[in-house]
Amino acid sequence: MKLAVPDLISNSYFPAVAAVELGFFRAVGLDVSLELIFPVDEAYRRMRGGAVDFVAGSAHSALAAFPAWEGVKLLCAQAQGMYWFLVVRADLGAKRGDVSVVRGRRIGAAPWVEMGLRRLLIEAGLDLERDGITIAPVPGASGATVNFGLTAAKALEEGKIDGFWANGMGTEVAVRRGVGTVVLDVRRGDGPKLCFNYTMASVAATDRLINVSPETAAAAVRAIVKTQAALRAGPERAAEVGRKLFPPSEAALIAELIRRDLPFYDAAISPEFVVGMNQFARDVGILHGEVPYDRVVATRFAPLWHAKPGAQ
Repeated sequence: MKLAVPDLISNSYFPAVAAVELGFFRAVGLDVSLELIFPVDEAYRRMRGGAVDFVAGSAHSALAAFPAWEGVKLLCAQAQGMYWFLVVRADLGAKRGDVSVVRGRRIGAAPWVEMGLRRLLIEAGLDLERDGITIAPVPGASGATVNFGLTAAKALEEGKIDGFWANGMGTEVAVRRGVGTVVLDVRRGDGPKLCFNYTMASVAATDRLINVSPETAAAAVRAIVKTQAALRAGPERAAEVGRKLFPPSEAALIAELIRRDLPFYDAAISPEFVVGMNQFARDVGILHGEVPYDRVVATRFAPLWHAKPGAQ
């Protein structure tokens, strides 16, 4: 089986990546390999076409390939909350939380990921056209094997963009190199409150897979929950994965990034989250009308979200 992630050298989808690399999928009887497919909308299209079995990506982006949530379900969360950071050039002297710094700036963001930033800025009272804000793909961030956060950090360092909206790894690299300043970390309380529930890192599967092989979908949920528990118990295990998959400099950072993310490691997908995500999706024009919770989430697997690892 294949599990698609839209960014690999990152903390964003690390529970799913670690579930493969640390053997937790094998432990529940699934032979799963990783496939890097960028951007995230393409990953969901590949799943719709049957080329991959699961997508571990941003939850709202399922709508790129499954309009109105027809034919897809979210199985579980990898972690709670919208997980991208707004970072700008260090020489701009930006203050934490002051989004006005983006006026007249070029901000790099990946397709579908950029929707979160656009809506956040509107919620914060900015107007992209009036305020001269350009949100566009990062130069060089194209192709099937791109690692977006690192590409964004490099583009910022080279002056190709004024800021980026990307993952924690790209953020950490930019900050440590002294080229970037964090303006927003939505997960940890920055920005308008509603933004937390715009999206989350989830694991999704098609209705077809769930209906034909519910035991496979259930096993995938168990693998993620077991991985979250293992990382909570020993975040240093993230370094094992980093040494296998990441360049040395990023491998040295991943355990600390995962340690910071542990408070958000909860596999549950709440009705409140789905209400917030769907409202966001309507606001940005990718969803029309109301869609009930049980058409978005595979609720039959909810008992597994908080099951004790030994009881699964």
